[in-house]
Amino acid sequence: MHALYLAFLNSWRGLVHGARTERAVRLELALLGIGVPLACLVGASLWVRVALIVSLLLMLAAEFLNTAIEKLCDHLHPDHHPRIGIVKDLASAGTFLAQGIAALVWLAALYERLP
Repeated sequence: MHALYLAFLNSWRGLVHGARTERAVRLELALLGIGVPLACLVGASLWVRVALIVSLLLMLAAEFLNTAIEKLCDHLHPDHHPRIGIVKDLASAGTFLAQGIAALVWLAALYERLP
C-alpha cells in the first residue's frame, strides 16, 4: 500500500509541475474542467459521457508524455539536433492524434444529440 501511495505522490508532483510550467497542459486541464460538466449534458448515455471524458483524459495524457519526451531530449542534447527534432516531432504527432480522437468523439456525440 505504501508503494501505491508513493506512486500517487510522484504522479501528483508531475501533474502539478506540468500545470505550473506548461501552457499546453494548462489549456488541456481547462478543457477537462469545462468538458466534464459538458459531457454530462451532451452525452446521451453513460457510455457516451464516459467516452467524452476519456477522450479528454487521453488528450491530456498524450500531452504529458509529449512534454516528458521534450524535456528529456532537451536535457540530453540542449543544442538543436536534427534527430532530436524528429523525436520531438513524433511525440508532437502523438499529441495531435490524441486531440483528433477527442475531437472525433465530441463531434460524434454532438451529432447524435442533433434533432
